[in-house]
Amino acid sequence: MTNIFRKAAIVAIAMVTMSMAANAQVKGDKAAGANIVFGSGDSYSNIGIGAKFQYNVTDPIRLEGSFTYFLEKDYVSMWDLSVNGHWLFPVADQITVYPLAGLSILGSKVNFGGLASASNSELGVNLGGGIDYKLNSKTILNAELKYKAGDHWNRLLLSAGVAFLF
Repeated sequence: MTNIFRKAAIVAIAMVTMSMAANAQVKGDKAAGANIVFGSGDSYSNIGIGAKFQYNVTDPIRLEGSFTYFLEKDYVSMWDLSVNGHWLFPVADQITVYPLAGLSILGSKVNFGGLASASNSELGVNLGGGIDYKLNSKTILNAELKYKAGDHWNRLLLSAGVAFLF
């Protein structure tokens, strides 16, 4: 797990260094949205639905809290609670790309038809990136690729969603 934290620190330092040339959304901007997520890892894949809240701490730095519930498949259901930092790089008038780093808690439950069940949750690290496309002054479409790593699990998440600025 210490290698994961070391890699996250290197990514964070690189993001700070690159920020000198970046400026994106305005400090204080807030958005809420929803997304569909495909998760895969450790020989298991499933689909999830999620909600997120975003807040621009500074012009290029955005914090995002999110919750995703993964639909039950093969007697297993999962949930993910994450907090990520996004470093925003505008590449065109309506397009912004960002690397991300953060922490998550991944929970899982196995339910064998009411006969027996077991559950577990674990802290992990998120690394990835995404792209935002601003449809208009209030609506943003986005796609994101995120790698989640914990002591006993690794997952790759691909998501697509929409957020509404307010």
